[in-house]
Amino acid sequence: MFGIGMQELVIVLVLVLILFGPRRLPEIGRVIGKAVRELKRATQDFREAIEQEPPEEIRKEVEKKLSENISREEDEEKSKRG
Repeated sequence: MFGIGMQELVIVLVLVLILFGPRRLPEIGRVIGKAVRELKRATQDFREAIEQEPPEEIRKEVEKKLSENISREEDEEKSKRG
């Protein structure tokens, strides 16, 4: 888990307990849990957006530009050959 061993985790928990006291631990746990959930949700949304197929008009525009570039390069190559 995040490259943290059991001993390091215990030390961190003891430090948190000393710094914030036992009364605030549940509140801190909720805040950390909420932040982790939001991070996971944002990561999942980002992954889905990347994996999603592009809209049809964008795909067609990219294909058109590619074919124009290929045609232009072929014409340039033909003119070089003479």
